[in-house]
Amino acid sequence: MSAGGGTKAIIAALVANAGIAAAKFTGFLITGSSSMLAESVHSLADTSNQGLLLLGQKTSQRAATRAHPFGFGRDRYFYSFIVALMLFSLGSVFALYEGIHKISEPEALKTPWVAVGILVVAIGLESFSFYTAIQESKKIKGDAGWWAFIRQAKTPELPVVLLEDAGALLGLVFALAGVGLSVVTGDPVWDGIGTVVIGLLLGVIAIILIIEMKSLLIGEGASEPDLDTIIDELAAGKVERVIHIRTLYIGPDEMLVAAKLALVPGLETGEVAQAIDDAEARVRAKVPTAKLIYLEPDLDRSLA
Repeated sequence: MSAGGGTKAIIAALVANAGIAAAKFTGFLITGSSSMLAESVHSLADTSNQGLLLLGQKTSQRAATRAHPFGFGRDRYFYSFIVALMLFSLGSVFALYEGIHKISEPEALKTPWVAVGILVVAIGLESFSFYTAIQESKKIKGDAGWWAFIRQAKTPELPVVLLEDAGALLGLVFALAGVGLSVVTGDPVWDGIGTVVIGLLLGVIAIILIIEMKSLLIGEGASEPDLDTIIDELAAGKVERVIHIRTLYIGPDEMLVAAKLALVPGLETGEVAQAIDDAEARVRAKVPTAKLIYLEPDLDRSLA
């Protein structure tokens, strides 16, 4: 469900951003607004980003090989990390450069109302994309707050699209404010200031995404609630306690669980095997993402 929901949100963002990018660039050619140019590059980068997220979903489905025995699930983390880098380089850095240039060498806007009209339409399209991302995210975020969802989500696409869309909406508002203030005051410097603010906004969002995607790419374990559930399910039946446990997400929908278990003393070989199988089944029933489970019966030396 997380992959399907992520795909729907990505496609909605892709369609919206492609149309918005074309409209904004047309507006820049007509008006000469630096805010419009920065937003054009922003939307173009976002469109490319959605393509990369879809590519990551596709390549992550490749079958495991001898060289990659755990499969390619982390491709989704890798491409999401690339998206964050592109948002920073193509979006933030370019907007800052263009904004500073227009502040130092301001140019009067031509037919600014064209830019205003395009930005208003773009806000409507971007709102649709943002609404879709919110609705799809609600299906998997549970009771967690939005910030907690972005920080803790193991599915990278939805947090990426959410932050991209939020940044795009705020960027459009700043662009509209920059163009509007330039018209009202007759001073085109405001257009450059709006562009700089857009660059700073995109920089903050990109840094947040880079930090979160880097963490997923390096490897994160189960969340605290899931880890507690796994331990509780393992320490049942003929398992006395969990001696040692490690968990690792090898993809958004696949977790590796490795543990040493102290079993009830005196079990026969067949009973030990059955106890291990039962423990695996209990964990998979409660935490479906725990697809790879390696359990080892051992002596609890801490009690010796």
